[in-house]
Amino acid sequence: MFTGIVAAVGKISSVTPLAGGLDAGVRLAIDAGALPLADVALGDSIAINGACMTVVEKGAASFAVDVSRESLNRTVGLEQPGEVNLEKALTLAERLGGHLVSGHVDGLGVVHSFEPVGESRELVIDAPHELAKFLAYKGSVVVNGVSLTVNRVEDLEADGGKVCRFSINLIPHTIEVTTLKHLRAGSKVNLEIDLIARYVERMLSAKG
Repeated sequence: MFTGIVAAVGKISSVTPLAGGLDAGVRLAIDAGALPLADVALGDSIAINGACMTVVEKGAASFAVDVSRESLNRTVGLEQPGEVNLEKALTLAERLGGHLVSGHVDGLGVVHSFEPVGESRELVIDAPHELAKFLAYKGSVVVNGVSLTVNRVEDLEADGGKVCRFSINLIPHTIEVTTLKHLRAGSKVNLEIDLIARYVERMLSAKG
């Protein structure tokens, strides 16, 4: 489990295909940046751009994870070198600064716009229609591993079908300490819906 509070911005330094042909995944070597690794062991979980991954190698300031082809097909930002948001798994002794996050990407969103509004910036994202029922005004959502609050949400007809368009206000601090600063209109992002909303929907839809 995670909180969606990014601990450091790291960098994928190399992407190495795993044995097994086109259906195989890749091994990512990651420079951990300011993320302390002294308490990280092989087998521990670290969220990379919101996707929970298992540490398979570890150095003093770097680590490696294996990413399956299925995970690569369902996420963005893990297929090539570049900056990534990092968060170690939550312990019960820590403050829950964001919200409960599983590290399982539910779908890919597309940035509609990312514009200044006063001292902050408004991030507007088009989410897949199937996630619409989980997105609510003042509800929580995870974007590339960052826990954020939905300020506005609407269901629209767009090119290619229905989408759920929602907006988020990003304060300067969040922009500075995460990779969200690199987003542009058209950028794809990893989305995770609120964990509690997921269970509520299941309870309401279960028969019997």
